[in-house]
Amino acid sequence: MPRSNRKQMKGSGRNERRAQGQRGRRSTDRAPENRRVEEGAAVTSDVARFLATANTRRVKTPIEAMTEAQGHYILSITSNDVSFGTGPAGTGKTFVATALACDALLAGEVDKIVVTRPVIEAEENMGFLPGEVADKFAPYFVPVREVLEERLGQSFVKYLIENGKIEIAPFAYMRGRTFKRAFIILDEAQNTTPKQMKMFLTRLGEDVTVVINGDSSQQDIRAARNGLDDAHQRFSRAPGFGAVAFEKSDVRRSALVQRIVDNYETHPEL
Repeated sequence: MPRSNRKQMKGSGRNERRAQGQRGRRSTDRAPENRRVEEGAAVTSDVARFLATANTRRVKTPIEAMTEAQGHYILSITSNDVSFGTGPAGTGKTFVATALACDALLAGEVDKIVVTRPVIEAEENMGFLPGEVADKFAPYFVPVREVLEERLGQSFVKYLIENGKIEIAPFAYMRGRTFKRAFIILDEAQNTTPKQMKMFLTRLGEDVTVVINGDSSQQDIRAARNGLDDAHQRFSRAPGFGAVAFEKSDVRRSALVQRIVDNYETHPEL
């Protein structure tokens, strides 16, 4: 074979190997992006599967107000950035707020749900409860978790918590945070101080819906003025803020609870 032909064949082989190497590098460069796309598709598939196969009952009907106050409460939450819900236990403050949070998450209006509350020991000592810190905090959030599981399904709630789409945390863990595109519920706010409430309100970023609930008659902290009453007085009439005061007639937990609340309000010093 002529020398010129041998040189051409060698050159052709080198070019082919170089081209293969470049294709391999391009393939490697695209691999991380492809993996992210595949992982995103897998998450979407998981969400759809959990929604379809949640192993507890899931209420799909829109929430409806049971009292006039609840109707005002729903309107306040859906039309304001921050809403205050005050009044006695059993009026549906936590239930309504949590149900609306679930609807907002499913509709894509927010990216996550954050539920928090001050962990105050009402004449009990949490240190005697078994388990680690998370186990000690868990009983305080049982009412909210029950509503989440009712509206979303138990398996889906577990999935959302594991993936950071639902965050349930004690109030002390809010310091240093910034929340965006989130539905945030602060429960039992009567057990915050004005200073703590200021810390919480200054955590709020863009596109948030915030609900602050509490009943000042059940204050467990030793303070002349709690953060709920202070913030309510400061902001309830400010633009972007709303407030609904529930009365004993709005109690819907049971007729028994309504009579109990009525007795305590009628005879506070008995």
